[in-house]
Amino acid sequence: MAMETINLSDLKGEFRTKVNTLLEGSNLNLCLTCGACAGGCPATGLENMDPRKFVRMIVLGLDEEVTTTPWVWMCSMCQRCIYACPMNVDIPQMIGLARQAWPREKRPKGILGSCDMALRNDSCSAMGAAPEDFQFVVEDILEEVQEDQEGWDKLQAPVNKQGAYFLLNQNSREPVTEPDEMIPLWKILNLVEADWTYSTKGWAAENYCMFLQDWEAWEHITRVKAKAVEDLGCKVWLNTE
Repeated sequence: MAMETINLSDLKGEFRTKVNTLLEGSNLNLCLTCGACAGGCPATGLENMDPRKFVRMIVLGLDEEVTTTPWVWMCSMCQRCIYACPMNVDIPQMIGLARQAWPREKRPKGILGSCDMALRNDSCSAMGAAPEDFQFVVEDILEEVQEDQEGWDKLQAPVNKQGAYFLLNQNSREPVTEPDEMIPLWKILNLVEADWTYSTKGWAAENYCMFLQDWEAWEHITRVKAKAVEDLGCKVWLNTE
């Protein structure tokens, strides 16, 4: 019996067209269906999905399935799939486009809430901590260490130090819920005699708006952080995330 040949260009799929149009270098036709991407993916098997299956669904024009599967929100954007892929197919960017297809209000509440919280003030903190609150916590914890921990009476944790070489960002959770976790890093930086500082603006290290695929919000937060580096005249931006 003769086998029917299927031409991929004949398969309908608006999402596939969007991928090929917007994602430079992510030519779906390069996929070898080898499964190397799935082998190293932490999200493989969740929601009965994996990166290889996701790409094949795009190629086959299964737009509804691709743009509605909750699996796209389980991807950590670690990019292991890209490094494993012999053809360097950029699957995370495809997942990002699929996330954008979700109405903003229906995206995961945790990521959505963290993004919106970070937009509340210039801290860019997913916990909503204001610039002055962050500075108070840093100075308060530093004073405790200097007074109570032997040998660390000259420990420094500068805030808004003009001309420091490094500007350090901090995870939002630590100054709000576990401030003592900041101390080991301060000690390391002091032991190596690093010239560093925090900034009260843009001090939060994470940017949940990237995971939410809200690019306008992502850009705003990134620009606030970059401006803090420029305003203090720092040479290197150290982001702990």
